[in-house]
Amino acid sequence: MKIFLIGMPGSGKTTFGRELASRLMVEFVDLDAEIEKAEQKSISEIFRENGEEYFRLLEARLLREWAARALPFVMATGGGAPCFHRGMETINEYGISIFLDFAVPVLMERVRRNQERPLLLTSDEKELAEKLERMRTQRLDCYRKAKIVLENPTLESLLKNIHAKK
Repeated sequence: MKIFLIGMPGSGKTTFGRELASRLMVEFVDLDAEIEKAEQKSISEIFRENGEEYFRLLEARLLREWAARALPFVMATGGGAPCFHRGMETINEYGISIFLDFAVPVLMERVRRNQERPLLLTSDEKELAEKLERMRTQRLDCYRKAKIVLENPTLESLLKNIHAKK
């Protein structure tokens, strides 16, 4: 079984993913970490040096490569991975997609603590809220194509929904 966690930056894809993989006894994959490993650069450096389109193409290629592997895993995708270059189609073709849906104020609280998000770099609270709201609005139709949509999920609700999909 391949499980792809999707959602906005700050939705807990990595945190939930690690725990979920541990509970299911499968490999955990962080797509952003795989991109950094492939390029030997941080996501911020890739954006700065090569631009977003280069990053999105690389992200899509690595997503397809991982999806096509035979072994099961839990993957924390990047927030935009499902929404560019047929990412959601790839995800739904190869596994179970789970949209971790949180409101913007919750996301703001979480992303404020992490300065490694190139699309959200700002020290202005109002600007950050507007960016998150705009990004969420743009991506929501894509995210809602997930096989499972969970509002304010917990680890238990994730596990329950995964077992129901088996």
